[in-house]
Amino acid sequence: MAGVAMILVLGSNGQVGHELKRQLLERGYELLSPTRDELDLSNLDAVKTYLQAHQPTSMINAAAYTQVDKAESEPQSADMLNHRLPHTLAEYSQQTGAYLLHYSTDYVYAGQGTKPQDENAPLIPQSVYGKTKLAGEMAIQATTNRYSILRTSWVYSYRGHNFMNTMLKLASQRDVLTIVDDQVGTPTSADILATFSILAYEERLKGIYNLTQEGEVSWYGFAKAIFELARKNKRLPNVPKLLPIKTCDYPTPAIRPLNSRLDCGKLLKALDGVKLSDWKTGLSKEMTKQQLPGNQQGTSQ
Repeated sequence: MAGVAMILVLGSNGQVGHELKRQLLERGYELLSPTRDELDLSNLDAVKTYLQAHQPTSMINAAAYTQVDKAESEPQSADMLNHRLPHTLAEYSQQTGAYLLHYSTDYVYAGQGTKPQDENAPLIPQSVYGKTKLAGEMAIQATTNRYSILRTSWVYSYRGHNFMNTMLKLASQRDVLTIVDDQVGTPTSADILATFSILAYEERLKGIYNLTQEGEVSWYGFAKAIFELARKNKRLPNVPKLLPIKTCDYPTPAIRPLNSRLDCGKLLKALDGVKLSDWKTGLSKEMTKQQLPGNQQGTSQ
């Protein structure tokens, strides 16, 4: 049941933030969702002033620096959004008792092996992005006890900059695509992520939880599924040939985890047996929303 509490949603123009805002409004919640023009999240003094002026009783932070490779050359910018901003929100939580729900990532884990990693798996981030996200987690935990951190992976939606939209865009530009086949994880739609985030919010869960959809696939397999759906639905005039490659054959500035599988058992138990859908179900749903040749608005979580 929605109450009269005022929820602050940061990053509401991004993939997850957009879905959060839509679903929360549908449930009757009262929201604050400032745009970038209304609140510069890299200006912590402005953030503090905004919090004191509006006094939200809960906060959902879907804002983040998510350009993984660019973060390697912009560590201060990544640290501002991924570490210092969450710390500021946690300070407000500690001062006022406001509940904070924050998102983190599979990049905080070591990312090795082939088994799904639970919340107690080794935290050995290999990139600036992962390190700044872990710093944000630690800052929250050290500052307030009224928080929930949801670690997720491979987020995408019909809007924004993400793997699905990139593949559909490239389909009209290239006849052959080489896609990494030795990084394995679970594509998670922003729609599903928002739905389960709201369940976690309504239960006022505390602590750290993994949250992805069910199943696993490589980036190559994900791309193949995207194009198979596009072909089935006759939504693309041309479907490129896909060639699998290894991570070592596609060097990037940031090191990416080979194993992004996450064990979500802790969250499902906390939510009393609620089931997560398979990633293929989420993909099919998002593909029906897609307006080809690409709806590229917004920014990713």
